[in-house]
Amino acid sequence: MKIIIAPDSFKGTLSSIEVADIIEGGIKKVLPRAKIKKFPLADGGEGTVKALVNATGGRIVYCDVNDPLGRKIKSFFGILGDKKTAVIEMASASGLPLLSLKERNPLLTTTYGTGELIKAALNRGCQKIIIGIGGSATVDGGAGMAQALGAKLLDGKNKELPFGGGSLGKLAKINLSSFDKRIKKTEVIIASDVTNPLCGKSGAAKIYGPQKGATPKMVTILEKSLFHYAKIIKKDLRREVLNLPGAGAAGGLGAGLSAFLNAKMEKGVELILKIMKFEKYLKNTDFVITGEGKIDAQVKYGKAILGVAKLAKKYKVPVIALCGTITEEAYDLHRYGISVLESIISSPMNLEEVMKKNRELLKKKAGELIRLFSLSKNLSFMVKPHD
Repeated sequence: MKIIIAPDSFKGTLSSIEVADIIEGGIKKVLPRAKIKKFPLADGGEGTVKALVNATGGRIVYCDVNDPLGRKIKSFFGILGDKKTAVIEMASASGLPLLSLKERNPLLTTTYGTGELIKAALNRGCQKIIIGIGGSATVDGGAGMAQALGAKLLDGKNKELPFGGGSLGKLAKINLSSFDKRIKKTEVIIASDVTNPLCGKSGAAKIYGPQKGATPKMVTILEKSLFHYAKIIKKDLRREVLNLPGAGAAGGLGAGLSAFLNAKMEKGVELILKIMKFEKYLKNTDFVITGEGKIDAQVKYGKAILGVAKLAKKYKVPVIALCGTITEEAYDLHRYGISVLESIISSPMNLEEVMKKNRELLKKKAGELIRLFSLSKNLSFMVKPHD
């Protein structure tokens, strides 16, 4: 029997690599002779670097960068197996988890560290850069990222703007005379499933500002600042970003990457599955087992397990999805190619108990489902008896 294991992480508890290993253990306990191929996944957010490095035989590079408030931290990026492609998680330099609740202030936070990661990748000779842009602490439109690469954002007195989205309203001119020239020869891809525009009701400030620490007053300032920023970009760079789908991702970093780096946006999970050559392995596969910590209505909007299910459906391969919790809205996911939705929790228990026993629960549930699936396929001769 040929089985593919392709889970996302159980956020806050298990990485996608750990989840894949645990599921494999559960399967092997029941079907010792099963042929298993593992694809630990991510959707462009946390875990993207490790997932792609692991899949391609690449490596992780560590470097010092500035965090969202300009403090030096140790960060990282990946170089894939081709030695020419870098993969970056912007959250590893400019992410919300790097700040305490009291420190969250998108008027001040910057994507400068993300620009430093891009520069570090260029210094390693990378010709293609994939940037996952989930989990940002910023609403600076990618201004800090551009400054790290040599862009000069000048006010009316020809002085450089300070970091943070709150200063963008004073932007008068963009000078790219010192901008890193290697960018012109570099392909940059944004891995994101966010389609929000830069400004407006569904823009970066109004939708994402509050979760990054913005008060209603800050949201108003940021909205006006980003609108002005887009006007100067159009005037000086001749790039239209105001209504560009995805420009509002990561506090407007989508707009900055498009304007300064000519980046193209691709759906995160689709891009990752393509790099992993996932589709190639679906042929002659008996079934796929995937999963993530919580399966809810948000899965429909580009989560990793939906990308897996869509490709598996193309080859008529059944998909089992495991999770910690399932919401009522998730049960129509069957029409997208998920054959079985199953929680690893089979008896009442609180969150603390689930987190403590999640490895045991996941392994046990994977084994139980494989046993049922094998018996339904008349493969009982392969199944190891209960211990």
